[in-house]
Amino acid sequence: MIYEIKDGSIVSGLFAGWEETIIWSCLQGIMGKLYGNHPRFPTAAMALLGDFAFLAGTPDPELAAYKPGWCTQRFIILVPRNQEWKDCILRHYGERANVVSRYAIKKEPDIFEKEKLQKAVSLLPSEYELRLMDEPLYNMCRTNSWSAEQVANFPDYETYRRLGLGAVILKEGELVSGASSYSRYLEGIEIQIDTREDFRRRGLACIVGARLILECLSRGLYPSWDAQNLQSVALAEKLGYHYSHTYSAIEIHNY
Repeated sequence: MIYEIKDGSIVSGLFAGWEETIIWSCLQGIMGKLYGNHPRFPTAAMALLGDFAFLAGTPDPELAAYKPGWCTQRFIILVPRNQEWKDCILRHYGERANVVSRYAIKKEPDIFEKEKLQKAVSLLPSEYELRLMDEPLYNMCRTNSWSAEQVANFPDYETYRRLGLGAVILKEGELVSGASSYSRYLEGIEIQIDTREDFRRRGLACIVGARLILECLSRGLYPSWDAQNLQSVALAEKLGYHYSHTYSAIEIHNY
């Protein structure tokens, strides 16, 4: 049987040493949920937030297959702690599972060069407008299919105002690029960036990303970055981050 774990300290040891801010969000009780195979003494645990679930401890087939009753999404990315968890997940999901590589970025609080980031922001062409996220922009993000993910893990603006942070670029009043918090933990946010397809390769992602990083630094928050692909790694490095390592994740379709 699988149980929701309300006290993060019960499973914190199973996730020890895993530097993933989504896990920290769950352990700190800020966002996401925790599950385990025992209410008090679990040997396996899951940290679930948005489209991601991290699995740690001793591989448990029941937990690998678990989908909470409240969860209606049909896609999820499962991140195994080790090869044994990876094998356990693949055995259950079979053809619905697609193994992908993702790229961890080092968490280095003192690496950012503010002048370099400010210079990047200053390169925004005059026909664009750069703004921090507010309630009208939050609502605008929700109405566009490409930008909805920018605020998807915050059910309403009040939650976003309290926990989230973001910046957007507009042209003629329309959203064309955005950088926002995918999630929040005590010490910072997990960044996500996207640009409308017809405005890509114009440097907008770098500009809006630089603006969000500067805002994080001004508020004493760390802007954590995890890369889905090598293009994201290149953008991160342009903004001052450093690549750490490649890891396996498993995309589950028809979850």
